[in-house]
Order: sequence, then C-alpha cells, then structure tokens
Amino acid sequence: MEKDMKDKIATLLEENKGKRKFTQSVEAAVNFRNVDFTKNVNRLNIEIKLRNGTGKVNKVAVFADDPSIADKAKELGATIISKSELTSVAGDKSRMNELLSYNLLAQPNLMPDIAKALGQFLGPKNKMPRPLIGLDVAEVIKGSGNSIFIRSKGKYLPTINCLIGNEKMSADQIAENVDSVVDALAKKVGKQNIKSIYVKLTMSKPVRLL
Repeated sequence: MEKDMKDKIATLLEENKGKRKFTQSVEAAVNFRNVDFTKNVNRLNIEIKLRNGTGKVNKVAVFADDPSIADKAKELGATIISKSELTSVAGDKSRMNELLSYNLLAQPNLMPDIAKALGQFLGPKNKMPRPLIGLDVAEVIKGSGNSIFIRSKGKYLPTINCLIGNEKMSADQIAENVDSVVDALAKKVGKQNIKSIYVKLTMSKPVRLL
C-alpha cells in the first residue's frame, strides 16, 4: 500500500481511537466498475484470510455427529449441533436467527440433512455451512478469527462492505488487511475494476483511500 494511504489510516485511527465506550471495528467499503453482479459468474463468494486477523474471535458452530469432529470442535469452544437437533433448530426462529452470527461448519455427510432442514433459511442469506472436506476442524476453528467471507447478496449492487480489524490495531496492520482484501478481489474481478476503497470506524465518517 502506498504511504499516503497508510497515513490516511493512521490519521483516522488517531482522530477516533478511544472516543467511544466500546472498541470500534474498522470496516472497508469497496466499489466496483464494469462488473455486473446480477450475473452468477460475477457474484462474489470468497473467503479472505486477513494478514493480521479481524481483532476478534469469531463464534463457530459445527454440525456434527462424528466424535472425531464434534469432540475436537467442542474442546475449542465451538457450539455443536447434531443431526438429531436439526428439526428442533428449524422449528425455533430465535435459534435460527442466532446461527447467522456464527461461522458455520459441517460434517460433509450431514450437508443434505442440513439443506433439507435449514436450507430455505440459510441459503438466501449465504450462510450455508462450509463442509469439512479435507480440512482439519481444529485448524479451521483456530483460523476463524483471521478470515472474512465476502458474498454478493441483496440487490447485487457494485459494492461490498467488510470487517478489516478494530481500533486497537496499528495503521500498518489495518493497511496490510486492506491489501489482503484488495488482492483477493482483484483476482476475482480484475484490479482495474476496483473503482474506490473507503475505510471507517464504527462511528466515524469514511475516508477514501483510492
């Protein structure tokens, strides 16, 4: 990232850090040009590993019956949902809404059952769980705070918003996380189609970087 962009981030943090009674998140907004997100081929559905993490530990829920997955996930603090619980979860609106705040993972052979019970609710919100195919559940859970998911949704407008850190992180760390986002998006849509980038704290005005 160019020095003037880092300086803008540093100024943003200096002017807003510690001014609220809570730790403010740092968010990025990226606007695109010449990309039609109403077309399936252009829609975004990518996981981005931020170089310095998000600054928080994400909640994880794992759909699993296999003890080798469920026990390991539970030891790491994940919420476990078994196959036998799917019907009760599907019938409880508050529990379904609560799932939206979790990173969702699933034992691969439970995916059809999850789709049948919860697909109509989770699918439109792009929250269907990630099947643990060839993945170590422990590594995925430990890395959950380092990753964000960017998905096209709603009216498929040419813009995305994402979490890139919090106010306790340094300007260099935030800048590196912005680079992580831009690099991943450029591979999908082409760097020339990234029109502008803004960053802001939860309660601040946005600052344009590009």
